[in-house]
Amino acid sequence: MRHVTPPRIRVVDLETTGSRPPAHGVVEIGWQDVVQEADGRWAVSAARGALLVDPQRAIPPVTMAVHHIIDADVKGAGLWPDVAPAVLKPETGVLALAAHRASFEQRFCTPELSGGARWICTWKCALRLWPSAPSFSNQVLRYWRMPTGLDRAIGLPVHRAMPDAYVSAHHLRDMLAEASVEQLIAWSEEPGLLPRVPAGAERGRHWTELEDEALERYARDRDEDVRFSATTEIERRGRGGMRQERGPMQGLLL
Repeated sequence: MRHVTPPRIRVVDLETTGSRPPAHGVVEIGWQDVVQEADGRWAVSAARGALLVDPQRAIPPVTMAVHHIIDADVKGAGLWPDVAPAVLKPETGVLALAAHRASFEQRFCTPELSGGARWICTWKCALRLWPSAPSFSNQVLRYWRMPTGLDRAIGLPVHRAMPDAYVSAHHLRDMLAEASVEQLIAWSEEPGLLPRVPAGAERGRHWTELEDEALERYARDRDEDVRFSATTEIERRGRGGMRQERGPMQGLLL
């Protein structure tokens, strides 16, 4: 882990023209820092911001309808290769970058732009730390957990880069009270460990409730998170774990 004073993790969020670069481009980046204080506790700092980015292509109406950024807003704004490095690798450094469902941000925030920073995915970490949540979206976690100190006004509007990063940062701060930076990074580098089956006939059931045949089927699923979750339960049983007859049926959405 690199030395950064004070220890800081930068939470980022992107608004884009779509989900697949290079066909799609960034229209806004927002950030919010989480810093470790002298007493060892982590806090959401006052260091936050957002920058519009010219994606050098038209913004589709379907994505305008999500973030409400239109072509006129980004005309004349900086280009992504020029804007990104200053945010992703500030002069004072970061221990890691973080985002909710970080795999999306990582498509655009390449190692070249981020300086090879390691990433924390607050979605994957929430699966591990708060498995009873009714859903693991950024906003559902916000209202399910009601993080201390979250200013509702700063966290709005939803689907704009800085407010979303601000909300994610409160989840990260609370995660850091339960697990180390190294542990959060390690979880983030694995597929998501889903607490419940996300779809199909067994939707909403805990993996411990499934018969071996169903687990084997899910272990061959096209979704890597589903495969990983099913395989983890298979391995647990192989180590002598006993299948629980029932698990708490809390929420169906992932």
